[in-house]
Amino acid sequence: MHLFTVGVNHTTAPIAIREHVAFQSETLEEALRDLSTHGVREAAILSTCNRTELYCNTDDPQKALDWLAKYHQLQTHNIQPYMYTLPSEDAVKHAFRVAAGLDSMVLGEAQILGQMKQAVKIAEHAGTLGTLLHKLFQRTFAVAKEVRTTTDIGASSISMAAASVKLAQRIFGNLHGLHVLFIGAGEMIELCAEHFATHKPASITVANRTMERGSELAARIGGHAMLLGDIPDRLADFDIVVTSTASQLPIVGLGMVERAIKTRKHRPMFMVDLAVPRDIEAEAAELDDVFLYTVDDLAQVVQEGLVNRQEAAREAEKIIALRVDNFMHWLKTRDAVPTIRALRDQAEHFRRSELEKAQKLIARGEDPIAALEALSTALTNKLLHGPSHALNQAHGDNREQLENLLRQLYQLHHD
Repeated sequence: MHLFTVGVNHTTAPIAIREHVAFQSETLEEALRDLSTHGVREAAILSTCNRTELYCNTDDPQKALDWLAKYHQLQTHNIQPYMYTLPSEDAVKHAFRVAAGLDSMVLGEAQILGQMKQAVKIAEHAGTLGTLLHKLFQRTFAVAKEVRTTTDIGASSISMAAASVKLAQRIFGNLHGLHVLFIGAGEMIELCAEHFATHKPASITVANRTMERGSELAARIGGHAMLLGDIPDRLADFDIVVTSTASQLPIVGLGMVERAIKTRKHRPMFMVDLAVPRDIEAEAAELDDVFLYTVDDLAQVVQEGLVNRQEAAREAEKIIALRVDNFMHWLKTRDAVPTIRALRDQAEHFRRSELEKAQKLIARGEDPIAALEALSTALTNKLLHGPSHALNQAHGDNREQLENLLRQLYQLHHD
């Protein structure tokens, strides 16, 4: 079993790289099945706005990296400088740290655990999880739970949603008279909408691909719904725009923002793009009166209140180190399984062979006690022949090492 994690995250690559290797959840199963035909025995893919990671059971992690590049129609050498390949123990530690929120842009954030569980569910459904990854993720979720219940890692964690509100307040002061537009209706938008709603802006609108899903969210936060297609005509009505969709192409283009600013007579517009790939064309940030922030820009804001969480993180790292050791012990015992099985198979073969001989002797009318005596003697000789022969053939240090090993294996004591 060869465990590797091949990936890219917010510390190794800018958003411009991350958006090119991101996966859409709808195509993830198909991607996993494709990956499993490229020299990867087991696989799970975790793809969020901050990371894309391939957890694999493979002899050659380069195959996973080459597949990732090919799947996204990229050249391997263009993404390789931003990628990390973590073998065995490092991969286990990384999985534990990610799930516990220690590798997140927002230290201790809980959302990543749900995203990881979803990634595992998709891999299970795709049939690309085997013994190794099943066990890894089972332990990963247990460790994350332990870290969250025994440390304060999640305390005073400023989420992306809270950070967005904070930035909006820096620009506008209070939000009472403002009109807010949310593009998308997924988990991140829901989180943001709840945060903004508590500040009682003048209006909240949810734009979504389907009216039904948008209306559901709008109803919960006391807002209105509209379709994505209405955005070009309505964009100028909004002071704050927060977007997070799974679209592969930008939804809000530079020209659209330019027209909106003109119509607004240059009243400022605050925009937060939490999507990877991005929903708002990056060039919009260069316009006067537009304050555009991406997930990477929010990183500084979310670092506030970090001191308490850093102490909790140190405690969490100790828990993780211990749990990594436990997992590696399990992995090593798994590696020994074929040898144990071969040993048991050989002993079983000897047992059957001698049992058949004894049964034949008894069937021929031989004394059963004599037959049992012959069986036990022959079985003992056969089982001890290998170790005895190896010991007789060994010389010098090798002999001493083998003697010590046999004493340990057979629990023999010196006279």
